[in-house]
Amino acid sequence: MWLKKRWCGGNYSVTRWALSMFMQAELDLEKGLEMRKRVLSGILASEETYLSHLEALLLPMKPLKAAATTSQPVLTVQQIETIFFKVPELYEIHKEFYDSLLPRVQQWSHHQRVGDLFQKQASQLGVYRAFVDNYKLAVETAEKCCQANTQFAEISEVMPTRVLILITLLYKPVDRVTRSTLVLHDLLKHTPSSHPDYPLLQDALRISQNFLSSINEESTPRRQSMTVKKGENRQLLKDSFMVELVEGARKLRHVFLFTDLLLCAKLKKQIGGKSQQYDSKWYIPLSDLNFQTAEESEPLPIPQAPDEELDAIKIKISSLRSEIQRERRANKGSKVMERLKKKLSEQESLLLLNSPNMPLRVHNRNGKSYVFLISSDYERAEWKEVIREQQKKCFKTFSLTSMELQMLTNSCLKLQTVHQLPLTVNKDEDESTGLYGFLNVIVHSASGLKQSLNLYCTLEVDSFSIFVNKAKTRVYRYTTEPKWNEEFEIELEGSQTLRLLCYEKSYNKAKMNKEDGESTDRIMGKGQIALDPQMLQGKDWQRTVIPMNGIEVKISMKFTSREFSLKRMPPRKPMGVFGVNISTVTKREHSKVPYIVRQCLEEIERRGMEEVGIYRVSGVATDIQALKTAFDTNNKDVSVMMSEMDVNAIAGTLKLYFRELPEPLFTDELYPNFAGGIALSDSVAKESCMLNLLLSLPEPNLVTFLFLLDHLKRIAEKESVNKMSLHNLATVFGPTLLRPAEKDSKIPTNPTQPITMGDSWSLEVMSQVQVLLYFLQLETIPTPDSKRQSILFSTEV
Repeated sequence: MWLKKRWCGGNYSVTRWALSMFMQAELDLEKGLEMRKRVLSGILASEETYLSHLEALLLPMKPLKAAATTSQPVLTVQQIETIFFKVPELYEIHKEFYDSLLPRVQQWSHHQRVGDLFQKQASQLGVYRAFVDNYKLAVETAEKCCQANTQFAEISEVMPTRVLILITLLYKPVDRVTRSTLVLHDLLKHTPSSHPDYPLLQDALRISQNFLSSINEESTPRRQSMTVKKGENRQLLKDSFMVELVEGARKLRHVFLFTDLLLCAKLKKQIGGKSQQYDSKWYIPLSDLNFQTAEESEPLPIPQAPDEELDAIKIKISSLRSEIQRERRANKGSKVMERLKKKLSEQESLLLLNSPNMPLRVHNRNGKSYVFLISSDYERAEWKEVIREQQKKCFKTFSLTSMELQMLTNSCLKLQTVHQLPLTVNKDEDESTGLYGFLNVIVHSASGLKQSLNLYCTLEVDSFSIFVNKAKTRVYRYTTEPKWNEEFEIELEGSQTLRLLCYEKSYNKAKMNKEDGESTDRIMGKGQIALDPQMLQGKDWQRTVIPMNGIEVKISMKFTSREFSLKRMPPRKPMGVFGVNISTVTKREHSKVPYIVRQCLEEIERRGMEEVGIYRVSGVATDIQALKTAFDTNNKDVSVMMSEMDVNAIAGTLKLYFRELPEPLFTDELYPNFAGGIALSDSVAKESCMLNLLLSLPEPNLVTFLFLLDHLKRIAEKESVNKMSLHNLATVFGPTLLRPAEKDSKIPTNPTQPITMGDSWSLEVMSQVQVLLYFLQLETIPTPDSKRQSILFSTEV
């Protein structure tokens, strides 16, 4: 009792209220999970009934087909195929779904996963698309046969009800689409956002809703627009907005993958209130399509926007978002809001067009090659997988007439599942803006492998709707159950999704294609999980499993919002180097530059200059902590430890040292002046101001910064190999070197605010990046003789 009172400052009633709220939350969670089982039980019962309807619908098909081969057929083969079109396939889909779901519900636990079954079922909606397109013709044919053919009615008596019930049964699959979408919605409502099923069910619901809306928009079937020769139906498997490289220029395209071809289209501009239309750019039959590597194709330089240009776009986006929020709070006129939203959409579209740089090359065996630019290996692998899987069913080449191509292109507007670009204007106002801060991820282990392999994982997160590779585990050699148990700290900037890819390491001599970064390593599996603010709000680790192609990878996550993760703490210890003022450390060591800085830079320059993503890719957190302890305790074996560790862990240790300084390298006192100086428009005034401020830094700060600055410039000289430009390095180190203590920062201090921070923070970060980039871009920094003498002896111990 005393502990409870002490914890609440003597207010025992508050403790009882908190405990009751906690117990109520636990009870609500249990109820939700129990409702999840009830919903699934209802789905099973519904599936059983639906299967019986499909069985009844298929009963007359066998005798009718048998009669069709006799001298006196009841119906022609074409009539039979028209009436029962796609019904056998629907039966097989739902039978497989029912048989897979039943044992999982029977062996129920709150951790049981079923999302993969619903996602797979949603991916097969193309069969329903074909059935719906054919539905009107099937009903008309059945009605005509019932009226004109008595033998058809007699044979159909094997059905449990009269022949006219056939018409009712034919409607069951159409009705099923609507019901399935409602059921998915109910199941998602009772599935915790932390459950591995949640993102899978979200994806299945999105596909189902888009499919349903495309049907509801139609007043007449679109069967003709999707019918090809010999009565077969062309179904849409996947579509997405992508960037195509055309004669050295980037073009925004909408790409459609059908069951037999890949179509690249452009959305025409709307003129005079006309409805939207697509214009076909090219298509490739899947039987003629293959993927090319850079060696197999002609050299093709990829035009890349300078990092500074992309950063300027991000600054504009952040500024416009903040302005829209202010206008919304002030309830200003709609014209002002519309103008701001239009500008925001233009900048976001520009960023989406210029950011992707990873090529996906597709080649037509009978023609030319095409190149798409994608932001991540996850998306590239996704497209390759689905195309290669479908190619197993495509054997014959063909060509479309101009009329057929026009009809196909016209159908895209109705068939598309991705209707809009991921722009702010296309999102709901209450939709999450993502997480800002640091996500600690532990990649524990993988299971489900059928043979021993050399495996590693990479982690991707999104920022400004673009995915970036953030971390990589070590290779776990020749095993079916790799146990990495590696922790990474990943910085989030408006991130909403974490992606994980599992690779088999290839030890061929040609490890990496330097032009497009496409490794010969094979992707064994991939999966993703939504970064839900509510799930990650607590301080405890959240353990989850990411399923991927039969493999399951166990991970744990813990999120720290920026207002806490970036808080500089006052020095609390006289010894050690982390969290101790730089002047104290250099005075104790009798050096101009701290020993830890010199040792880390020396090791990185020895073997990390050509490491792809050096300083950007996260190191293993446990290795970083081990090095931190070694430096803090003045371990004499620290040099040996560093030589045996991954170079990214050494880079991470250096960044952590600067981040944990009680005061930034650029000092709290001068920070506002640096932020003001970089904003000056007059170049002469800016240079004078920035250099004077820099030379005003305390000597240990200045000498250490110049020592680091020279190193970063040498890193950037290897940009063609390590992919780290001056701007990339400024982005990594800017906030680390300049971010002031909390009292001088614009970071919100109210802990009751949501952990998804606004864009004002992004603007402050951009300013810090610009300050460091300014000094990186200066060829020389003129210094007085007294300062220069210090710099010359900066590496003395």
